[in-house]
Amino acid sequence: MNIRFYNCRILTMEDGNDIITGELHVKDGKILYVGTKEKAPEFTGTWDREIDGGGNLLMPGFKNAHTHSAMTFLRSYADDLPLQEWLYDKVFPMEAKLTKDDQVQLAKLGILEYLTSGITANFDMYLDNACHAAASKEMGFRTVLCGSMNDFGGTVEETEEEFYRLNEVSPLVSCKVGFHAEYTTKGETLKKLADMANRIKQPVYTHIAETKREVDECYERYHVSPFGFLDSIGMFEYGGGGFHGVWMSEEDQEICKKKKISIVSNPSSNLKLASGIADLCGLLEKGINVALGTDGPASNNALDMFREMYLASVLPKVTKQDASAMDAADVLKMATVGGAKAMGLDGCDTLSEGKCADLIMIDMHRPNMQPENNIVKNIVYSGSKENVKLTMVDGKILYEDGVFYTEEPAEEIYERANRIIGRMR
Repeated sequence: MNIRFYNCRILTMEDGNDIITGELHVKDGKILYVGTKEKAPEFTGTWDREIDGGGNLLMPGFKNAHTHSAMTFLRSYADDLPLQEWLYDKVFPMEAKLTKDDQVQLAKLGILEYLTSGITANFDMYLDNACHAAASKEMGFRTVLCGSMNDFGGTVEETEEEFYRLNEVSPLVSCKVGFHAEYTTKGETLKKLADMANRIKQPVYTHIAETKREVDECYERYHVSPFGFLDSIGMFEYGGGGFHGVWMSEEDQEICKKKKISIVSNPSSNLKLASGIADLCGLLEKGINVALGTDGPASNNALDMFREMYLASVLPKVTKQDASAMDAADVLKMATVGGAKAMGLDGCDTLSEGKCADLIMIDMHRPNMQPENNIVKNIVYSGSKENVKLTMVDGKILYEDGVFYTEEPAEEIYERANRIIGRMR
């Protein structure tokens, strides 16, 4: 579709947080023009839609850089429990009952929630990535998938096959090499995976340094931290990413800096499961790319990037005992540009000519956006999902003014999700 946005404020995130007033043109899924009205080139075709922004703000969509979308069926099912009891007594037994079709339908529910939160892409790891690939293709949503091999399922050979297969599903779907975690995967298997990743020259992603217990047990096994062990076997020769990164030493941070490893912080989940608080200030000071994710809806329970941004901005202030720690502008960058970099979505990071039209419109005519002393700080400190007026992915409007524009009605997706959980109980 060819769509013209006009009378808008635009935060491109190209360089800093300058906001311009002007227009943004979309053609065939790409940004054709962004700039002032006066400099806009003459469009020789026909606009399918011309949208008066009414002074609202266009900006890049949020990138939810760590998710387990199909876990929507466990939202509010097993809360307020110790981690081990939550995982082994509640989560694992229910997951064992999931069918492949269940995972497709439950992922669709997650995608609907992403759209309401201004999320235009997610980085997902779950039981069967092909299920999420199918859901994203059907919904027109952008997804990066991550391998989750461990001692309980999957092999290095299957991980490689999945990598190539899922990267052919759709232009909206891509796949990264990954494994669940060091503590769930034998050392010999990890060495074999590292060799494979180096052979095909790919970055590797995993859960890492999420809990103190995880790190302590890795020291018992290998006399080094999870980052140290994985680095010693060549796991990150082509970069990659770590989900959580709560319990990191100075040496771990140096490894991330040297090997260009992104850290995806999940503040809500880490607090809810009592895992700890990541040193985001330290990571940024080292020049490490930081992104934000919600984690799964069983451990959050909302898929809400506004909540993650707020926590990412205020938690460092408490841990540092310094109210000036962590600027809101840095947090907004984590949620957009940082996420795109971590996910390998170089064409979706900023609102720039030639980039993918993955964008959102923030409603500035809500009381929590007024007065406009600083729009960026308003988004991070007082913004919420109520401010998401429109979500566009690949040039298509999938959510606008509370209405979903997906092939399947939202109510049908809700009904199927409730039917699935009803069958399991």
